[in-house]
Amino acid sequence: MKNLEKKWALVTGSSRGIGQQIALGLARRNCNVIVHGRTLSNTEETIQLLKDLDVKVHSVSGDLATEAGITSVIEGVKSGPGYVDILYNNAAIMNTWKEVWQIPMDQWQKVFQVNLFTVVQLCNAFVPGMIERKFGRVINLTSGIQDTPHLAPYGVSKAAIDKYTKDLAAELKETNVLVNHVDPGWLKTDMGGENAENEVETVLPGALVPALLEDNGPSGRFFAAQDFKELD
Repeated sequence: MKNLEKKWALVTGSSRGIGQQIALGLARRNCNVIVHGRTLSNTEETIQLLKDLDVKVHSVSGDLATEAGITSVIEGVKSGPGYVDILYNNAAIMNTWKEVWQIPMDQWQKVFQVNLFTVVQLCNAFVPGMIERKFGRVINLTSGIQDTPHLAPYGVSKAAIDKYTKDLAAELKETNVLVNHVDPGWLKTDMGGENAENEVETVLPGALVPALLEDNGPSGRFFAAQDFKELD
């Protein structure tokens, strides 16, 4: 698998939960990490966990539900490492549980803003540089959610992520910028809840597989993190 030493990875929503695990997993493979949270203070826990690892760490902040927040993240990267080799689009939100007919449009719009439109904006900001450097890995977190109309905005936004991933992979064919999507599984996080099937740590090592692909490897593919949970 690909050596990530000296590469820079931006992991959105890495102040806790799945994103924090992904940040730690990448750092253990010698990848420098850009930690993201809504505020810089939110990133402190992850930064402390990364201190004992021999990698560089940078932090950025911004509420991905707002244009100002997205701009803050992009500018924060530019004022730090200046570029991204691995873009891990982990951050997402879920709507309030309601009958599908009663979900207000502002919830649909906010969920799509964070879960889809932010992903598009970050790809627009950082993928052209990957093309120029002839290396890049974009990993979009998806979901296996189905038959849950009460959470339709979340589920539909993740279906859109799947389609966007495949379209972007087609655009980037033969550039060595690989774009794939990962289902982390149902995990015990703030979003997944305490009744989830798996501990958050089981997202590793599977969630890292698309970041570790060799040059010109598979793109536009789906990976299930839980398929790899028995591996070291």
